[in-house]
Amino acid sequence: MPDEFILAAELNRDSLWLADWPLCQLRVQNDVNYPWFVLVPRQPGLVETIDLSAADQQQLWFESAHLATFLREQFSAKKLNIAALGNMVPQLHVHHIVRYEEDLAWPAPVWGKHQARAYNEIELARLMQKLDGLNAPEKKY
Repeated sequence: MPDEFILAAELNRDSLWLADWPLCQLRVQNDVNYPWFVLVPRQPGLVETIDLSAADQQQLWFESAHLATFLREQFSAKKLNIAALGNMVPQLHVHHIVRYEEDLAWPAPVWGKHQARAYNEIELARLMQKLDGLNAPEKKY
């Protein structure tokens, strides 16, 4: 049986599934402090973007740009932080964090600044309403 995609335990613990796109699983960090989304390519054993085929690298950036465009418009971001760090969770994943000058960590990075605060039902419903117009991008590459 070929290897199958398994989400890293840390990503599963700290984020909520939103959708499966052509290449990536779209998730939201369970932290109401920041609108913080994660794209995880649904292929086994990926650590770096260069572990993807050339076509899948293009698809990843297409999906990332699709998400970033929506987030900038829908959330009126001052800045979008987009990063694939992987120091703590080596599975390839790309963070998309909406930043505002008044957010808790501004202008510093969000990692380790403040204790994560999980969404309650009302906050999650409010977030889902904002995401209502976010459609999956097409398979482009």
